[in-house]
Amino acid sequence: MASNASDPPVIGITTYAERTRFGIWDLDAMVLPRTYPDTVVRAGGIPVLLPPIGTGFAELVRRLDGLLLSGGADVDPARYQQPAHPETTGLRPDRDGYEFALLAEAMAVDLPILAVCRGTQVLNAALGGTLSQHVPEAVGHDGHRPQPGTFATNNVHLTPNSRVSTIVGQQTEGRCHHHQALDKVADTLTVVGTADDGTIEAVEAPDRAFVIGVQWHPEENNTDDRLVTALVTAARTYATQREPR
Repeated sequence: MASNASDPPVIGITTYAERTRFGIWDLDAMVLPRTYPDTVVRAGGIPVLLPPIGTGFAELVRRLDGLLLSGGADVDPARYQQPAHPETTGLRPDRDGYEFALLAEAMAVDLPILAVCRGTQVLNAALGGTLSQHVPEAVGHDGHRPQPGTFATNNVHLTPNSRVSTIVGQQTEGRCHHHQALDKVADTLTVVGTADDGTIEAVEAPDRAFVIGVQWHPEENNTDDRLVTALVTAARTYATQREPR
């Protein structure tokens, strides 16, 4: 039977496969900043971390009520038929392959999706768009990625009556750390948010129940869970209407 409306929805969050140090260990691990699952918990969901290994994507999607595509490394430009820019580094083709396949299955059943930073770039590339591989060349500054390990704060202007603006208003501040952004936008996505310099900061799929991509990191603002709460709300609705698992 479908889930009860009071049941917390299960939100899958994509993760990083990285060499990691913790305690006495230095080894390959599946990792994710804690801010992602913490935000999902505050929003009323159950976070489940998805390591970028294995297959069985259709079976996995059947066990989820929503999907959060997290940030991370540059997407391989081969995914959108371009050569790599000199500043395009640290590629993770295994993660690309996993997330493109997972996203295809999620889109096939209209699973609620919130894509964050790299996740938005994955969403756009998977649907046929391209990326600007080094934003500073386009806008003349590095205000979207000020220093390694730090976040910039940028004004984001949102289209009135868009899904994103109904959640966060027509203007918000985004915590950003990226040097790439959307260039040619996929035909099935609509641009609904830009930064002061014109960089695309938010897109959505108008023909879907809930597919939103933001170039900033909402999980890094622990006083504003509105976007993740909207994902959890959409996931709860999806869970009550879905076919039995």
